[in-house]
Amino acid sequence: MTSAAEPIRIVLADDAVLLREALAAALEASGFRVVGQAEDVPGLLTLVAGERPDVAIVDVRMPPTHTTEGLEAARQIRLTQPDVAILVLSQYIETRYAIDLIREDPARIGYLLRNA
Repeated sequence: MTSAAEPIRIVLADDAVLLREALAAALEASGFRVVGQAEDVPGLLTLVAGERPDVAIVDVRMPPTHTTEGLEAARQIRLTQPDVAILVLSQYIETRYAIDLIREDPARIGYLLRNA
């Protein structure tokens, strides 16, 4: 975990490059440090393993099927890197996914519905 003087380190995973870049710019402007961006789950898992971020922001629907790949990646990160907080983004109201993830372990997890 970072000290109070160090910015929070974040990795972003979303296949929509414009959204990812806009979110990264907004986070950086707010004092956070975006240490990596991924467009797919393999890229996300590689970033998390290599960068050891404080937070991973993950879209629920990612390639190749755009169903729940991001959610499964969030679960894998929680198992392998339990100190990494997770913020799951979804464009759709998918409360069952949020409930399932929070039910497993409510610590260091968030679910945010984003507008398209």
